[in-house]
Amino acid sequence: MRSDKKEINAVVIECLLRGRGDSGGRQQYKHEPIVQAVGKDQFKLLELVPKVDNISINDEVYIGDKVRDKIERVKRRIGYSDLTKTAKVELPFAIAGIIKDDEKRYVAFYNDAVPISIKLHMLHLLPGIGKKLMQEILAERQKRPFTSFADISERIKAIPHPEQMIVKRVLEEIEDPDIKYRIFTSR
Repeated sequence: MRSDKKEINAVVIECLLRGRGDSGGRQQYKHEPIVQAVGKDQFKLLELVPKVDNISINDEVYIGDKVRDKIERVKRRIGYSDLTKTAKVELPFAIAGIIKDDEKRYVAFYNDAVPISIKLHMLHLLPGIGKKLMQEILAERQKRPFTSFADISERIKAIPHPEQMIVKRVLEEIEDPDIKYRIFTSR
């Protein structure tokens, strides 16, 4: 459901300052330094070429069209299977941080989610939400809109961590390239 546009900022999930070790027989001195990152807006997985050596995991880096201080260029967009083991471990934490930093946007999802079809609602796409829980969310948001994740978990006891439901959904969308409905990511 997201429009496909360029990422402006990304969160680093892996630093390979000596390049990838699996680049098909190339000698180590020819390897280009690589940083794997996840975009903050559409959660695109990216391979970046750094300008500096002092980049570390969880750093936020600017990758827009203006002058970049830490990143030389965006090398390519990658899939989940291209991530290193470390990047796969760090990805859920990076996504949780991105969601926490932009809480207002993700709380708005709970307030603004609409039916996709007669039998399917956008809220059903979140892991753990069935018909009964969806009806409870819709009834509560009709009384008054949700203001924060804490407000959601306080008013709907069956959802102690609403942000984790979004993290799990984003991970599903990233891991499965053939997923039918995309709420938070782009193809």
